[in-house]
Amino acid sequence: MGCGTKEPKITQLCLAAIQRLMSHEVVSEAAAGNIINMLWQLMENGLEELKLLQTVLVLLTTNTVVHDEVLSKAIVLCFRLHFTKDNITNNTAAATVRQVVTVVFERMVAEDERFKGIVEQPPPVQGNTNRRSVSTLRPSAKDAYMLFQDLCQLVNADAPYWLVGMTEMTRTFGLELLESVLNDFPGVFLQHQEFSFLLKERVCPLVIKLFSPNIKFRQGSSSAASPAPVEKPYFPICMRLLRVVSVLIKHFYSLLVTECEIFLSLLVKFLDGEKPQWLRAVAVESVHRLCVQPHLLRSFCQSYDMKQHSTKVFRDIVNALGSFIQSLFIVPNAGNTAAIGAPAGGSGSGAQGTAQGGPGTGGVSGSLTTQAAFEYRGTWIPLMTVSVQGSAKATYLEMLDKVEPPSIPEGYAMSVAFSALLDLVRGITTMIERELATEEEAAAEFRETHPDKEWQPQPGAHLVWEEMVSACWCGLLAALSLLLDASTDETATENILKAELTMASLCGRLSLVTPRDAFITAICKASLPPHYALTVLSCNAANLSSKAYSIQGQSVQIISPSSESHQQVVAVGQPLTAQPQGTVVLTAKNIQCMRTLLNLAHCHGAVLGTSWQLVLATLQHLVWILGLKPGLGGALKPGRAVEGPSTVLTTAVMTDLPVISNILSRLFESSQYLDDVSLHHLINALCSLSLEAMEMAYGNNKEPSLFAVAKLLETGLVNMDRIEILWRPLTGHLLEVCQHPNSRMREWGAEALTALIKAGLAYKHDPPLAQNQRLQLLLLNPLKELSNVLHADIRQKQLESVLQILQSQGDSLGPGWPLVLGVIGAIRNDQGESLIRTAFQCLQLVVTDFLPTMPCTCLQIVVDVAGSFGLQNQELNISLTSIGLLWNISDYFFQRGDAITEELEREEEALQKQAQEKGETLNRPFHPAPPFDCLWLCLYAKLGELCVDPRPAVRKSAGQTLFSTIAAHGTLLQQPTWHIVVWKSAALSKNNEVSLAALKSFQEILQIVTPVKDSDKAGDAFAAMGVPPVLIDPLSASGPGRPLIRSDSLVERLTRYNGAELQAPPPGEESALEDSALWWSAWNTWYRTGTDSTRPPSGVTEKLSFIPSQPFLTALIQIFPALYQHIKANFSMEDLKKLGVILHGAVSVPISSDASPFILPSYTEAVLTSLQEAVLTALDVLQKAICVGPENLQVMYPAIFEQLLLFVEFSCKPPQYGRMETKHVANAKYNQAEWVALNYVPFAERSLEVVVDLYHKTACHKAVINEKVLQNIIKTLRMPLGLKYACPSESTWKLAVSSLLKVLSIGLPVARQHASSGKFDTMWPELANAFEDFLFTKSTPPDNLSIQEFQKNEAVDVEVVQLISTEILPFANFIPKDFVGQIMTMLNKGSIHSQSPSFTEAEIDVRMREEFSKVCFETLLQFSFSNKVSTPQEGYISRMALSVLLKRSQDVLRRYVEDERLSGRCPLPRQQVTEIIFVLKAISTLMDSLKKTQPENVDGNTWAQVIALYPTLVECITCSSSEVSSALKEALGPFKDFMQPPISRVQNGES
Repeated sequence: MGCGTKEPKITQLCLAAIQRLMSHEVVSEAAAGNIINMLWQLMENGLEELKLLQTVLVLLTTNTVVHDEVLSKAIVLCFRLHFTKDNITNNTAAATVRQVVTVVFERMVAEDERFKGIVEQPPPVQGNTNRRSVSTLRPSAKDAYMLFQDLCQLVNADAPYWLVGMTEMTRTFGLELLESVLNDFPGVFLQHQEFSFLLKERVCPLVIKLFSPNIKFRQGSSSAASPAPVEKPYFPICMRLLRVVSVLIKHFYSLLVTECEIFLSLLVKFLDGEKPQWLRAVAVESVHRLCVQPHLLRSFCQSYDMKQHSTKVFRDIVNALGSFIQSLFIVPNAGNTAAIGAPAGGSGSGAQGTAQGGPGTGGVSGSLTTQAAFEYRGTWIPLMTVSVQGSAKATYLEMLDKVEPPSIPEGYAMSVAFSALLDLVRGITTMIERELATEEEAAAEFRETHPDKEWQPQPGAHLVWEEMVSACWCGLLAALSLLLDASTDETATENILKAELTMASLCGRLSLVTPRDAFITAICKASLPPHYALTVLSCNAANLSSKAYSIQGQSVQIISPSSESHQQVVAVGQPLTAQPQGTVVLTAKNIQCMRTLLNLAHCHGAVLGTSWQLVLATLQHLVWILGLKPGLGGALKPGRAVEGPSTVLTTAVMTDLPVISNILSRLFESSQYLDDVSLHHLINALCSLSLEAMEMAYGNNKEPSLFAVAKLLETGLVNMDRIEILWRPLTGHLLEVCQHPNSRMREWGAEALTALIKAGLAYKHDPPLAQNQRLQLLLLNPLKELSNVLHADIRQKQLESVLQILQSQGDSLGPGWPLVLGVIGAIRNDQGESLIRTAFQCLQLVVTDFLPTMPCTCLQIVVDVAGSFGLQNQELNISLTSIGLLWNISDYFFQRGDAITEELEREEEALQKQAQEKGETLNRPFHPAPPFDCLWLCLYAKLGELCVDPRPAVRKSAGQTLFSTIAAHGTLLQQPTWHIVVWKSAALSKNNEVSLAALKSFQEILQIVTPVKDSDKAGDAFAAMGVPPVLIDPLSASGPGRPLIRSDSLVERLTRYNGAELQAPPPGEESALEDSALWWSAWNTWYRTGTDSTRPPSGVTEKLSFIPSQPFLTALIQIFPALYQHIKANFSMEDLKKLGVILHGAVSVPISSDASPFILPSYTEAVLTSLQEAVLTALDVLQKAICVGPENLQVMYPAIFEQLLLFVEFSCKPPQYGRMETKHVANAKYNQAEWVALNYVPFAERSLEVVVDLYHKTACHKAVINEKVLQNIIKTLRMPLGLKYACPSESTWKLAVSSLLKVLSIGLPVARQHASSGKFDTMWPELANAFEDFLFTKSTPPDNLSIQEFQKNEAVDVEVVQLISTEILPFANFIPKDFVGQIMTMLNKGSIHSQSPSFTEAEIDVRMREEFSKVCFETLLQFSFSNKVSTPQEGYISRMALSVLLKRSQDVLRRYVEDERLSGRCPLPRQQVTEIIFVLKAISTLMDSLKKTQPENVDGNTWAQVIALYPTLVECITCSSSEVSSALKEALGPFKDFMQPPISRVQNGES
């Protein structure tokens, strides 16, 4: 009522009272309605407007009694007050409206809170949701809904439904209210379908409709002439619309996906160059707002870019930003209406064009301005600080009070866009990296809990990240590269670089290779001088610049850098190219980029992968231009290039250089934190860089770039703990570098390699190297590989490092020794003295200090290596010293013998086991001997090789050392090894000089003095050598008459050693058992040596098989007699056989034709060679020993006989040596290497004499009888006897006969004596055959045989027959019948003339061997009628003899008669006539004998044969020859004595 009075004072009081009541909440709903009505009246009357607003506010805020129509009335009241004439009222009303709207929505939120727990069943919504269907809402919600709906209506200039009574409204105010509701109460819209519906159906169409003037408008296209003017964009509305859109996108993106797509596309369009500057500025601010919300950006990417048929919104936003920035550089200034300027894609030529124009546009002043700015091709844009990083504080979007578009300062849009870009990059990268980190944590946790399972990340997340990056990288890169090129401010540059860096590392983490490489390329290009030709980068950039991105018809190109840069020049240097190109300039910005690049590599090395190539290539070029050179350990230090003063550095950069070189080193140090794969990428990149540098350094001696090699070294050094994984590629490459022709390059390669090896060995590995053999060998292997490099400087480096390794790690090399020794031993004659000297130093160090520390298996290698130094011919002193080292080594073996043996045997067992498992045989030199002995053998073999060195000094020294060693330490060897020593080490060194020396020393060790030969023999001096005279060195100490090898010093030394150290007793003292064991061991060695050296070669093919020389064999055999003195006590049959084999072998060895003149006597002389003499001496010694020895030794006689008889056979059948072809000495040509057989006749004959002598002494020995020695002698003699004239030498058969006679004269009595034992049974047929072969030989006498000779030979035959008659036939009763029969037949055959038909008539009497026939016949007769038949045996002989004789006569007579008849007048041949005469004489002699004999002694059979002769004799009477006739008479005469009348026989008493 009080208010109704309209009196100001009263009204004021009443309103205050009402407010008081309201604040105490004592107002009912009805009262509230009354109050509002009352206020409405006051409003209409224009009273107390401010007080009214205050009352409404109090009423609505203190309680909730006002709603529905009452509420709407209250709100309308406020709105109406907003549009009064009074400014204060207007503003207060506006504030009140805002507050009231807020209150309405706050009530709704509170209501929702109250009903939160109660879940209501909302009634089903009909298909067409009418705006009126608010029945489902609760009261407060209904109010809010109605209010919001009407706000939309009002903005759209339609009539409100609820706010009845509105008179006027502005769009700007409506939009502000809408924005505040949307911004403050997003929950309402998201939770209630009805409100969401309003958003979709009302708000969005409204915004799009209001935007339309801005879309259609193009700056500069509207002119007065156009008939229908387009509605101009209105700044306040446009700006507020953008604010609404920002809110919509920010809060309701999920509800309004499609609508947002439209909004965003519009936003992109507003950035277009044709739009007004203020519109573009506001749009950029809006975009900036989006850019600081990475999660929102991610949603865009998911909803649009990743859907198939949708606009790529996210990509478009980024690209729009990029092209916006580009357009700012191209459109010269804001005020100009016409777009002028170069086209966006400045091609290379264009760029150079401006460059040549020179920095005309105030370049200097530009570079002096302190304000941060961008400058590109003459366009200069200042940079302002627009907002704190990470927040989009807009300037123009906040100008709610401006009605006219403001003027925008130069550079503002650029600055916002720049911030937007940076925030975009920062936002995206931090978001993705954070998510990546959480995913990695989850993965790690998962692996801990389920170690057996594979971690499966959600593929979705990765896809989104990858899509985001791939959508934005092109636009970002284009914009950032351009900005980087244009930036003149260090901080801006730093920010741009940081953005590029973070993008590169993010791409790397997501393994998106192309974008990663693109960003890195951009940084790399910015580090190098403009237009610097670097292939790695240009090919990469070409791939990129070919992609131009079009954004709604607008092309975005990656702009090539402008060369016109107003930058401070800090360095001038040489480019690193094959052709010299003048100089290049580095600016401060280049250095800044370089630091970023270093930072990238340092912090993000793990994700660089293949881009290491780009990074390192760029760094290499920069380092080169700055003139940094590698120093110790691979670190780069500022150093001047050899080329001279072409590099100029300002003081600014001079202070930077140490920092840069430090960072460079730290970069490679940090490689220790990379994982294995990344490390491999790094190593590969360095290797390929180094390959390029190598290519460049070919063919010129310019200073090469050593960057890569130095860094490989650094990387290797810091990654020692896992060196295994990179060692092979690393060292493999460095080894290639070591072979480079450019000496500087090579030198560094070797430096790096050796430094790595030394560091690797010195590093404290875990487990230590001593336990990790594989690693140690791996580390040392490249050292060995260096031996294949031919450059001397590299080898020098290699050997120096070996020396250092020995000095520092020598004690712990262990299994690495073979490799190290291999390196030391890899010297060759063609490497100069200094190399050999260094290598030898190493070896000396090894021998003096490290023999005890190395595994015993390596000792053999040490011996080999020392030997190889002896054999090199560059430096005589080294050769001699190395022989001394071998002597030291042998001493070491001697002292540490037991330990070495033990270790070697363990090793041997292990090897044996392995070999068995693989099923192979163990293969090592000198295998059968025990391992320790083998070690000695290697030593001896080496000395043996040195003994045949062409240099006399070396030979002498080696020979002395060899034999001194054997003398001093020979006792260590086991017995079987003795043989190998003498044979394999010296004798098998295939040089007669040495093998001979070896034997001589063997003799001396046995303290035997070689039997001195008669000095008058020809060629004796050479004979001792067995080598062509060429090798006899005139300088050596040997006199003309003695062999070179036995120079005095050697003999003296040996004697001295023998005296001092060998425990062998002088021959007199038979001291102890071990002593004899020693001698037996010597015998075994001798035997093996003998067998080996005399064993003939097996195949025909072995051309080069070794044939021992005569002096060697002679010396060998000469040793035996003395040796025998020590072992005769136990010398067995077995040993004798062994000896026989060797003697036989030795004698059979042929000699080479070039040595034959010195050894062979002229063929005609019957002389024995010294070897043959030695052989016989050996047998003689034996035989004498047996003779004086005990009974049991005599069993050896037969064996000696056997041996000698073998030699006797040589006379007719020289021995064969394997399948070797030997020639007769007469046919051999001296100059060819042929083998000549010796003349064995003298030897065989001498042997025969020995046999006879020996038989003389031993015929009665039991062994000789039992072993049928006699039979063997006869059997052997049969050969020469049978050959007779066919014997190689005539003397042979004569000697054979005389020997046979001598032997038989001794042997036959013995044989008779033992006839009953049957021991000689087999001898008789042999003897018979021998007689037969000799007396009736098949060979014809030579034609030139003189008559005297023939008679002499006949006398020999006669002698044999006499032996038969005196020694055999008289004892027929002791002799087998068959034998006697054979003898008889033989005599019979001899008694009849048998001769060769080739004689001339004159000689015929002589050659008929008549004397022989006669003797035979007489013998036959003599035994035919022996008067005293003491035994039936004898009678039997005579009977046999007679019948043979008679039969023979009968045959001859018959033949004669037939021939006579046939021949007619012609006389018969002389010999036949003689024969018949002889037969006739024989018959008469027979008749005489028969007469004398007692009749009872004559067998009836005989008579019958005699009488049967008669008719045959009668037949002969017709012969014409007078001689025959007279003989016939004499034969026929005696028959008269037998003619008697027949005696009559009386049968049965009848006459």
